[in-house]
Amino acid sequence: MGKVIVVTGASSGFGALAVRRLALAGHTVYAGMRDTEGRNARAVTDLKAFGADTGADVHAVELDVQSQGSADAAIGTIVLAQGRIDVVVHNAGHMVTGPAEAFTPEQYADLYDVNVLGTQRVNRAALPHLRGRHSGHVVWVGSSSTRGGTPPYLAPYFAAKAAMDAVAVSYRAELLRFGIETTIVVPGAFTHGTNHFAHSGTPADTSRAAEYEEFYPGLMDQLGGRLAELEPSWADVGAVADAIVDVVDAEKPPFRVHVDPSEDGAEVVNAVADRVRGEFLRRVGLADLV
Repeated sequence: MGKVIVVTGASSGFGALAVRRLALAGHTVYAGMRDTEGRNARAVTDLKAFGADTGADVHAVELDVQSQGSADAAIGTIVLAQGRIDVVVHNAGHMVTGPAEAFTPEQYADLYDVNVLGTQRVNRAALPHLRGRHSGHVVWVGSSSTRGGTPPYLAPYFAAKAAMDAVAVSYRAELLRFGIETTIVVPGAFTHGTNHFAHSGTPADTSRAAEYEEFYPGLMDQLGGRLAELEPSWADVGAVADAIVDVVDAEKPPFRVHVDPSEDGAEVVNAVADRVRGEFLRRVGLADLV
């Protein structure tokens, strides 16, 4: 039986790919995106065309993760139409690139609001439905940057992703006794097939950013080239969407799955961190939460 799924940030990139592949796998999928009648109207049209062409059960739903009212309305729309919701995929996120000092505190806060508080708003809207049915699955699209190689000029994004990962880890233990599974899908850096880097934000304090050019001239261009060199020719951004399909379809979903063709080391570090956390939970008498 297909599941009812909502994917946030689904107008493009990982989210758009995941919506389509989940639907082709037999699920009813809602693509959450903001401004469905404005800047994302084309994405809505493309999604409808995909559904018509393939027979896939896909729907666009207005969902701005920076608004609790929008999150509540989106989940309410899905539950009203389908009678339930089974899976939440936290994919919405935003990237920025530039010297850490040149970003204003307000920019850091805004990035945290999208990447971390956005998941909390959607959880507060959706989890009462999942807990009420004592079943469900929360999938978080994280980043290998939280544990693996971390080049400079991405500090605000890395910090937000690390915070989201920490929230996801705690949620896992708090939801298990309700029968709700948690999976963190951990993509590495994909330089092709997604607009993550192309649409990244930049520092508001341009004069301070310019001061870094004296000692770090053209650093982001250098990094882009080096990251592309590390990425194997066979790397496919669609592998992230495939991983989401696999964990959603799994009888016993894994807690963490890495999709990192460049192998930046996150899988190694996460394995240790997750093992140590499990050992601690056993020591404090919470073995059922491992």
